[in-house]
Amino acid sequence: MKEQLKNRTKVFAHNCIKITKSLPNTYLSNHIRGQLIRCSTSVAANYRATCIAQFKPSFIAKISIVIEEVDESNFWLDFALDENLIEKSLIENFLKESSELTAIFMASRKTASIK
Repeated sequence: MKEQLKNRTKVFAHNCIKITKSLPNTYLSNHIRGQLIRCSTSVAANYRATCIAQFKPSFIAKISIVIEEVDESNFWLDFALDENLIEKSLIENFLKESSELTAIFMASRKTASIK
């Protein structure tokens, strides 16, 4: 499961980067582009860090960052949609994936937090 999630988060980051290429060249789009690239790649990088955490508190701290970053990715995708900068059909799967990843990582944190 760990390797599947490593791959899934990496694919998510790649897909978010690819989708930013379809944004128009405006000030707002450029801001969203930068934010989405930053937070989506952070999901993948920080999940990898959770996989090598040596102690439970370290795992919980890193998985919490992953949750925040995947939720932020969802926010920027949704924001671009709200601003009519991207077609819904282009990002529906990304919104679904970010929601699923959020649920998976929240469940992991909850499990790890049990004493």
